[in-house]
Amino acid sequence: MKAQRVRETFLQYFADRGHKVVRSSPLLPKDDPTILFANAGMNQFKNLFLGLEKRGYKRAATVQKCMRVSGKHNDLETVGRTSKHHTFFEMLGNFSFGDYFKREAVGYAWELVTGVFGLPKDRLYATVYLDDDEAFRIWAEEVGVPKKKIFRYGKKDNFWAMGDTGPCGPCSELHYDLGEDIEPGDPFALIEKGSDRFLELWNLVFMEFDQDENGVLRPLPSPSIDTGMGLERMVAVVQGKRSNFDTDLFMPLIESVSELAKREYPAGDEGDVSVRVIADHIRAVTFLVGDGVSPANDGRGYVLRRLIRRAYRQGNLIGIDRPFLYGLVGRVGDIMKDAYPELLASIEYISKVCLSEEERFAFTLSSGLRYFDQVVRETRDQGGTVLPGDRVFKLYDTFGFPLDLSQELAREKALTVDEPGFGRELEEQKQRARLSWKGEAKRKEKRAYEEFKDLRVRSRVHEAGELCDVRVIGLLKDGRRAEVLRAGETGEVILDETPFYAEAGGQVGDTGSLKGARFSAIVENAFSIMPEIIAHGVKVLSGEVREGDRVDAAADLTRRQAISNNHTATHLLHAALRQVLGDHIKQAGSLVSPTRLRFDFTHFAALSREEVRRVEEIVNEKVRADIPLETRTTSLEEGIGEGAMAIFEEKYGETVRVVGIGDFSKELCGGVHVRATGEIGMFKILSETSIASGMRRIEAVTGEGAYRYVRDLEDLVAGLEKGLGVSRKDLPTRLDKLVARAEELEKETKALRKKMLAGGVAQTISGAGGISSGEAFGTSTVKGIAVHVQRIDVLTITELRDMADSLKQKMASGVVVLGGVSGDKAFVVASVTKDLTARIQAGALIKEIAPVIGGGGGGRPDFAQSGGSRIGDLDKALGLVPALVERLAA
Repeated sequence: MKAQRVRETFLQYFADRGHKVVRSSPLLPKDDPTILFANAGMNQFKNLFLGLEKRGYKRAATVQKCMRVSGKHNDLETVGRTSKHHTFFEMLGNFSFGDYFKREAVGYAWELVTGVFGLPKDRLYATVYLDDDEAFRIWAEEVGVPKKKIFRYGKKDNFWAMGDTGPCGPCSELHYDLGEDIEPGDPFALIEKGSDRFLELWNLVFMEFDQDENGVLRPLPSPSIDTGMGLERMVAVVQGKRSNFDTDLFMPLIESVSELAKREYPAGDEGDVSVRVIADHIRAVTFLVGDGVSPANDGRGYVLRRLIRRAYRQGNLIGIDRPFLYGLVGRVGDIMKDAYPELLASIEYISKVCLSEEERFAFTLSSGLRYFDQVVRETRDQGGTVLPGDRVFKLYDTFGFPLDLSQELAREKALTVDEPGFGRELEEQKQRARLSWKGEAKRKEKRAYEEFKDLRVRSRVHEAGELCDVRVIGLLKDGRRAEVLRAGETGEVILDETPFYAEAGGQVGDTGSLKGARFSAIVENAFSIMPEIIAHGVKVLSGEVREGDRVDAAADLTRRQAISNNHTATHLLHAALRQVLGDHIKQAGSLVSPTRLRFDFTHFAALSREEVRRVEEIVNEKVRADIPLETRTTSLEEGIGEGAMAIFEEKYGETVRVVGIGDFSKELCGGVHVRATGEIGMFKILSETSIASGMRRIEAVTGEGAYRYVRDLEDLVAGLEKGLGVSRKDLPTRLDKLVARAEELEKETKALRKKMLAGGVAQTISGAGGISSGEAFGTSTVKGIAVHVQRIDVLTITELRDMADSLKQKMASGVVVLGGVSGDKAFVVASVTKDLTARIQAGALIKEIAPVIGGGGGGRPDFAQSGGSRIGDLDKALGLVPALVERLAA
């Protein structure tokens, strides 16, 4: 049975039993800042388990894309070394939201595994939580599993939680015995230790609790079921394989890698691990980029970069000495096209992103490995077995080596890495990877709203923009529920109905006003705090507002119209980009405000001037055509099925709104839009820039904003005409001549400064004082060392370095320290002749001097420099040099 047939069989089984088949959510979780990636099938249903959201079904089944590379569920280190661990994998899952519970969950699992997939019953073992007598009884008495094959384990093995917080509960696992020849022994002990003989096939979680940050368990609104079965493991079992890597999900990739490396698989050596790591990682890379992640130095992008670089390094180990991963992306597409046909449209783009990252890493890998070998030699020469954290950090910061790559390299040399020392260096340098993920703060912020989950709020937003006599049903102040908001205070107001559109999908929220019998307030924003509940950020101008007050609410319709112009223009821009550049274009983020729009999208190269102009022309053609917009509500499946674009980072409910612009654009969108494209008036692109590898950004304006932009350009051109005394058509020629003349003058200036510099060096050496524009500290002898210190303010930092080198060359032996001011910074350079570097080092001098001018720095033994903002302390810093030489000189 092929992998695709396993997927289809699983989903059909549960569809026949009243389950709603739900599409996989993207790998990037929406509105769940506690996790980097979807790591379980239940992620997209978390709000259902918490009672924060309701849908039109109580049973669901999915095949969910998952990633586990960090945190508690970290499979990265074991990938390739076992037969069953992966970074990217698919989770087969069935779920009950307050409908059925343990009896049905266990019965379904047993029937599907034995009756449908045909696994032999005598090879199956069940595990339950230590004191879960009910689950034990169901397995033994209702299903018929022999009691000797039902094992009880503690919290470590049979109590499941998605993370440190969130839904959790006791679980029951189904294990498959691959054969005693793998490892004989007591099944209880072997399962407990994770023996390769037993394959954990299916985990049934009996979801009863929500765990908070203090470890306190709160009962969920109603007991629910969350199950997960790894597709890769089930496929291996039904195909009669002992390793997931031997199935049709991996073997085509393994064959391609083996061919590239010109080696057999399996060969029974360490190279087999490398082949499996590559096969695993390229699947993860393909789906991450396909879901909108780009290589970066922080967050999700850094995970992607690590995976590409780990796989590239594994290729090196088996003899592949050139970029090769990009060529495997198409193979992944071929393997997964039946389950994820949308992947095929992005294969070319994903390959380009991968190639770029490979080439980037290849450029630094060889020099990084030389530095690594140097660190290894130095560590061993000193009798050590631990590579210093600061040196490993340099591998990370300078050569782009992820920590785990350095750890792997160290293990190959029978060494370890000073991980705490690396961590300290990382913290001191304030690497973005440690600062960018603010999920915990967001999660705590969300907690403040959860007590509103039971409010009976009508979800309909009134498009008219004005609503009279609505009721205040909740107030918050400083993140806590409040009884009253008084004049001058800010807070959040929840209404039973609202005319305000909430911030969503990149569109900013409405603003406006609230007025009651005894208060007035301005609404500064509107945002959704959970499904069907909108909060209004307000500032109370007069009086006081209390829960239960009746109010008149009005949105600013002029502002909304401007937002509508920009939002519809964003849809037109998206469609135009796909028409000009290709179907690989995906929205990666957006901002729709009253004054401008910003659109981030996946594309590998900068747009040419002609491409930008063509995109702009297409959008304006559609604006002039005054195409009526059509909106309708439908199911998510139907919307996707009819070709509506879905944004990867958005989380959609059962029911979606489809916004169509003729036959040109169709997207899932809940925001505000114009009635017809002619209302936009005009569309003008302001800029097209790179924001990350494989990620571009366009900023644009519409309507009044576009008119003002063109008017300002007209004023600018008119000013140039007047200032230069030429007509508009002659401006380019005139500017070219001015630029050419400026370049000539720059060359002449550099030549004059070079002559002056040479003369200054000669005068300095002869004792004539040179070209110092400040205090000349002169030359002295310290411990038999000639020390020359001078301040020269007329030079750039480059010229200061050149003069220091020239002075050093003209001195038979000595130390030169020069300081100067350029712009708003003070600079200091130190240069030491080669014969003295064993006694005194330039880097040591600068390390002592730099803090005085508010800088840091260092360098080689023979040369170092620093810069700082404390210009007034430059003379003080230079004055320290003779004493420092006396103290530091050996």
